[in-house]
Amino acid sequence: MHVDIFTLFPGMFQGPFNESMLKRARERGLLSIDLHNIRDATTDKHHIVDDYPYGGGVGMVMKPEPIFAAVEAVYQGGPIILMTPQGHLFNQQVARSLAQEERITLLCGHYEGIDERVCQHLVTDQLSIGDYVLTGGELAAMVVVDAVSRLIAGVLTEGSTDEESHSANLLEYPQYTRPPEFCGWRVPDVLLSGHHEQIARWRRKEALRRTRERRPDLFAKLDLSGKLDVKLLQELEDG
Repeated sequence: MHVDIFTLFPGMFQGPFNESMLKRARERGLLSIDLHNIRDATTDKHHIVDDYPYGGGVGMVMKPEPIFAAVEAVYQGGPIILMTPQGHLFNQQVARSLAQEERITLLCGHYEGIDERVCQHLVTDQLSIGDYVLTGGELAAMVVVDAVSRLIAGVLTEGSTDEESHSANLLEYPQYTRPPEFCGWRVPDVLLSGHHEQIARWRRKEALRRTRERRPDLFAKLDLSGKLDVKLLQELEDG
């Protein structure tokens, strides 16, 4: 996958994109990222990218000309996504969809927003990572790149994302590792039993329990008509 990111602050991305999984994915040729400074597409000597909003109001609005010029100079296909609090909510399903793309373009908003003509005539989608406001779209773009990149084939070990949180509207079951006892707290016996069927059953039950308790909105979307789930839910009800 190739990702183009358009921003006023490209230096913000250097740390996250040069560490851990993202660094390894880039080194292995599975992911490439180009950062584009929108100011470089301006034509005035002061590199102005914003102006006062028509109709008045507090703050500044990003101008359309440098954004269009910057994107059109390098665009070679794929979705053009504006990171904005007004976008629809980014989730695991959106991440999986984007992971199928060969190229994506992320546009980082700032100030009071972006001229609406960019949204209407250049951007193909708008995403938000949550119901809160950040200083700009850079941190949100980093979140999207991280979430999407780990779903690209070959970036992580095959199958490692199949049962993690949000893979099927379920939160992941609890995880344990050595030692088997720490400060008097033992690992559940079933996980030490070596009985794979019982372990799978325990994990499913704990995933249902955790999702019901922490994310009832996700729990409400689950298809729980299977015999095993019906039985596990009854056990949870019985305590």
